[in-house]
Amino acid sequence: MKALFIGGTGSISSAVSRLAVERGIELSLLNRGQRGEFFPRGAKQIVADHRDLKAAREALKSQTFDVVVDWIAYTPEQAAADVALFSGRTAQFIFISSASAYQKPATHYLITESTPLSNPYWQYSRDKIACEELLLREYREKSFPVTIVRPTLTYGVTQIPAAVGSWNHPWTLVDRMRKGKKIIVPGDGTSLWTMTHNSDLAKGFVGLMGNIRAIGHAFHITSDEVLTWNQIYGLIGDAAGAKPDIVHVASDFIAVFNPEDLGNLIGDKAQCGVFDNTKIREFVPGYVATVPFAEGVRESVRWFEKHPERCTIDDAFNALSDRIIDAHQSGLRMAKS
Repeated sequence: MKALFIGGTGSISSAVSRLAVERGIELSLLNRGQRGEFFPRGAKQIVADHRDLKAAREALKSQTFDVVVDWIAYTPEQAAADVALFSGRTAQFIFISSASAYQKPATHYLITESTPLSNPYWQYSRDKIACEELLLREYREKSFPVTIVRPTLTYGVTQIPAAVGSWNHPWTLVDRMRKGKKIIVPGDGTSLWTMTHNSDLAKGFVGLMGNIRAIGHAFHITSDEVLTWNQIYGLIGDAAGAKPDIVHVASDFIAVFNPEDLGNLIGDKAQCGVFDNTKIREFVPGYVATVPFAEGVRESVRWFEKHPERCTIDDAFNALSDRIIDAHQSGLRMAKS
């Protein structure tokens, strides 16, 4: 099988790239030439800015592929450019959407691929929905061979995943825990969530590659381990060797201080996220997630400790967290007085 990944060295895609090469797939990565430490050994690099259609066409020449995956398409305009670039050039195009596109709160506790797509709180999710609609229209009207994958919160060694944390400086959360600083957990911490290790998602994903039955379908690929946010933060603390001093703060209160959390929390992680993996198992027999969060996050903490240059601290996040906590506790004191 001959495959092209646009991107391919990110938190999710690096695990898929690595497994694809291990399984004998002839893999090329189209990017701007910054290989980085997660470039898969055995893959080929094609250097171009794929958002520049002329440059991408010149770089790809007349090549065709069994599978093309765009890991970094976020808007309908970018999806439309993919259609223009890869129509007639691939037998399967896999679009990376997001489980945040699912309606939340869902009308049923168990989310399936037929759960309606709707997120009035988060533009990121609405853009992913619009991309899906465009690509499926191209499939229905022009037979564009799209498959859609909707990851939920999927992490690897470079992340300490949490509902409230610093995306660009994830070590900040561990640092706060180890210093005994208070940690924000949204709501009362009892809503359910699903964490998925990137190596687990990779097993289902590679099984979809070249699977002609998957064309025209959407899938999520998640763990079956369901945890509360209190449990998740407790396991992060266990991995860090620190007991987190948790403060429960309402999601809408957090969003007043940081409007970006309106989408991230109220449009996604403040709700329960429990996923039915029946469909991916039907299309990829034997798929099973095997990395529990306790093991995965411990691996992440150890990786950061071996890479002290990556243990950067987000001072702005710390200051924001302290402001939210101070305001919340001040309000509690006033209510009790």
